[in-house]
Formats: sequence, C-alpha cells, structure tokens
Amino acid sequence: MQINLSGKTAIVTGSTRGIGYAIAAGLAGAGATVVITGRKQADVDTALASLRAAVPGASVRGVAADLGNAAGFDTLKTAEPHADILVNNVGVFELQPFAEIPDAEWTRFFEINIMSGVRASRAYLPGMQQKNWGRIVFISSESGISIPADMIHYGFTKTGNLAISRGLAKSLAGTGITVNAVLPGPTLSEGVRELVAPGGDHAAAERAANEFVKQHRSGSIIQRVATPEEVANMVVYVCSTQASATTGAALRVDGGVVDTIA
Repeated sequence: MQINLSGKTAIVTGSTRGIGYAIAAGLAGAGATVVITGRKQADVDTALASLRAAVPGASVRGVAADLGNAAGFDTLKTAEPHADILVNNVGVFELQPFAEIPDAEWTRFFEINIMSGVRASRAYLPGMQQKNWGRIVFISSESGISIPADMIHYGFTKTGNLAISRGLAKSLAGTGITVNAVLPGPTLSEGVRELVAPGGDHAAAERAANEFVKQHRSGSIIQRVATPEEVANMVVYVCSTQASATTGAALRVDGGVVDTIA
C-alpha cells in the first residue's frame, strides 16, 4: 500500500517529542505538509531540525503555543488557518492516588486532554467541510477503556476523547470527513522513559518499561511496550485516502492489553 498525502496539510498538536513527533514524522514521510506544535519555541525549533534531518525534503512548519487554554488556539489558528488533517495528540498524564487529586488537577487534565481536541476540531472543521474532505484523529488510550486505578483522572479524559470522536463522526455522516480515535497502550515515549527510569539511558528505560508491562499490564499480548512509531503507523493509515470507510472507530494499538474481541 502506497500512502500519498501530497497536497495535504496536517496539524499535530503536542508534537515536539514522543508519539506526537513520531506521527508528525510519519505524515511528513507520506508527503504531507506538517505543522508541529509545542509550548516552547526552543522545543519547536529542535523538533523541526530533527524532523528535517529524519525526513529529507519534508515540508514542515512549527507553532509555539500553549494549547491548554483558549488563547493558545487563537495563536495557532492565526499562524495556521487551514488543515486537511488534524491529529489531537497533546495531553498530560500522571500517577496519582484518587484521594490526592485536587480540583485544580481535574480541571487541568480536562482542559488539556479534552478541551484541546474540542477547540482544535471546532477551529479546523469548517475548512474541511468546505472541501468535503478531512481527517480528524483523537489520540485516546487503552486507559480510556480499562481505567487505571492510579490515574483515574487521566482515564476519565481518555474516555471523553472516545465519546467526542464518536459523536463528531456521527455528526459528519455522509461527508468526506472521517473522525477516529487511536488508543495506544504502554508506549516508550519520553514521558514514560522519565517515569520508569529517571536519568537512565534508552536501554535501561526499555527494560524498566517492559517489566512494568509484565507486572502491571499482564494482559498485554506482546508483553512489551510499543514504540511511538508503531502508534504513528496506525495514525498515518487513518489519515490516508485509503481509510475512507473507517470512521467513528476506536482503533487500538495497545498490544492486546484490553481483553476483548470487539
């Protein structure tokens, strides 16, 4: 299968590292013009340099904006008024006992993990409707189905992503616009590396992460963490023209952690 996204502009939120960066690289490799975002200009500049080196000839741009609030979206929309593909990836996670999660953290997780996708989709959907073509992808998580006891606030927001993506897809019935959610499982992003092996090298982090999967996500069929690129592969596909009949779906890249055949 040859995926060709030439002529398409893709915005990937929260894409200076981790899964978001891998998605940006995958889309750029398929020929899309890619816009990456991050809160700090220095991080955006570093990611752009890395992306250009990884994908020679790639057409990439960057916007520094805090997408945890509405003002950040004003900045993004002013800099990049149009998108054919939108990947709502920006998000936060943290291990925290339920009784110790204050109201402010619930609000912060809601604003970043849920409202960022709502605001971005609302901003770029009209342009897609004018063309009668578009791809919107929400990066949810297997934690949105199997709510983790040590990250209830995170799981709650990822369930919200599923509800929004399904409802938005139904609202666009009969159009050329698809909306899907992709559900990664444990993935060796920079955030996970820092969580399981602070200060350790990549090999040490991978060993620690794989051990975490075996101990705390024992239902995993692959019995290891996924790579960001493995998640990105699914996203690139659902953004393609070949995926035109896939919409309203919750597509798992969880290594089989969720124990269901549906």
